[in-house]
Amino acid sequence: MGYVTVPDTDRRLMTARIIRPTGRGFLLLDAHPTGCAQVVADMWSQVRAADTQRRPVALIIGSSAGYGLAATIAGLARYRICGVGVCYEKSWSARRTATAGWYRTIETSRMAAQAGTRMEFVNADCFADATKVEVLDLVTQRFGPVDYLVYSVAAPRRTDPVSGITYRSVIKPIGQPYRTKTLVFDDDGTPLLREIEVPAAEGDDVEATVKVMGGQDWARWVAAMEERDLVGPGFQTVALSYIGSELTSAIYRRGTIGAAKTHLEQTATTLDARLADSCGGRALISVNGAAVTQSSTAIPGIALYVGLLRAVMGAAMYSPIGQFTDLWDQLAGTERMELDDHGHIRLDRRELASDVQADVTARWRAATPENIADIADIDWFRNEVRRLYGFAVPGVDYDQEVDPRPPWPSITPQFSR
Repeated sequence: MGYVTVPDTDRRLMTARIIRPTGRGFLLLDAHPTGCAQVVADMWSQVRAADTQRRPVALIIGSSAGYGLAATIAGLARYRICGVGVCYEKSWSARRTATAGWYRTIETSRMAAQAGTRMEFVNADCFADATKVEVLDLVTQRFGPVDYLVYSVAAPRRTDPVSGITYRSVIKPIGQPYRTKTLVFDDDGTPLLREIEVPAAEGDDVEATVKVMGGQDWARWVAAMEERDLVGPGFQTVALSYIGSELTSAIYRRGTIGAAKTHLEQTATTLDARLADSCGGRALISVNGAAVTQSSTAIPGIALYVGLLRAVMGAAMYSPIGQFTDLWDQLAGTERMELDDHGHIRLDRRELASDVQADVTARWRAATPENIADIADIDWFRNEVRRLYGFAVPGVDYDQEVDPRPPWPSITPQFSR
């Protein structure tokens, strides 16, 4: 099954301890179980339950982090969805805690059960055909036809199940090198402004990134569901994308990742036509607003852009949980879909408002190492990065010892919708 068994030797070697944030740059080496659980609880508390009698069946690919986590929690808290979440997390070892997504998934499962519904979680490579078989077996046995498939995957590599070739995604501009301002962390975790140059894509960089981050695997999930007769009437599937500001377009929208997002959007067009004919369903792209995620912080310039955006918008900045509460309302039909000329759901309109972008652009151009703390909200940004790992979470006592060894959620023996 998808859950992970931890050797007894590791259980003996790692005991309850005080866990501190250690690492370099945007990458921390350990995660805090209590802090990660509190992050989930805080997100859940921001969602008001809808008045609905039916629990839709949902399959969420990429359920443990970033936008996918927000989609999972918002769906559970608002519409009491049931179904399966798929993610790829590491358990603890003798030296390290489990990944943050491991602990977030445990709390998400607990809160779903407390709310009277159930999400099963499979910890496996979503690109593998064996994972699709395992997940869809579980869907067949426990839930029946699926109402919603949310595809939220950001990965460094993918092995094509047909060819066996492993592709690696890269974050590079296309055509010429890209020089940009960005934020980096010094040794004590303070964000600093630097200027860096990213070399242009070469060889098969674009093709490989499209293979990993494009729509091929999304389409394979839908096809596998169709083969198993798991696509319910009016089935809707949505994949997540991002356009962002002109300030970051050279590395994002016009770069290798942008090529992958274009392929994702082309896949949506193909799937949408097929599903409309077969089940009256839809395939959609949701264009989301900027957020601090483990994948977005790796993109040069994005960290600076988000820090400036937060300084401009403050608390009005559209959080992932707010975005996905609205997305579920649009998918469920309780709110009108906000579509652009390409038929994409737009959750980034606040961010891209002309006055907001004008202010962000002015700050970007004026930013220097000396004034960056005055024109960007770098304290907020630093804390958001730490919260990705369960640190800097209000209400958590980080001087208390915590057991880093909770088990992956077990599959429920019985569940009735």
